[in-house]
Amino acid sequence: MSTRNAASNPWAQGITIFAASMLAIVGFVQIFQGIAAIAKDDVLVRTQDYVYAFNTTTWGWIHLVLGVLLIVIAFAIMSGNAFARGAGIGIAILSIIANFLWLPYYPIWAVVIIAFDVVVIWALTAYSTDFES
Repeated sequence: MSTRNAASNPWAQGITIFAASMLAIVGFVQIFQGIAAIAKDDVLVRTQDYVYAFNTTTWGWIHLVLGVLLIVIAFAIMSGNAFARGAGIGIAILSIIANFLWLPYYPIWAVVIIAFDVVVIWALTAYSTDFES
């Protein structure tokens, strides 16, 4: 076992930077998705009689706020804030839920964002101080 602390472990640093970068990318995508839904409702195709029937403007605001939170938390993770790691996992879970509910409007893109969020959760939880150098 290595006796080095987590701050000097290159594997831990790399996984953390990867997770924060992916979180920022997902955040920017969510912002653009939100702006598209707010600005032009007819860009998105709606399915009839879906259980979660919000209009696209509401979904746009949800994605816009979620995107801003994702970016803020990503920068907090990059700065080394320990609380931000847990917040990153939590906000990625919220992003998964929002994109699952967004599936009828933009299915392929929602699945891609869900996959990115799963990778972010994995990267934030894969952190360990027991990496071998």
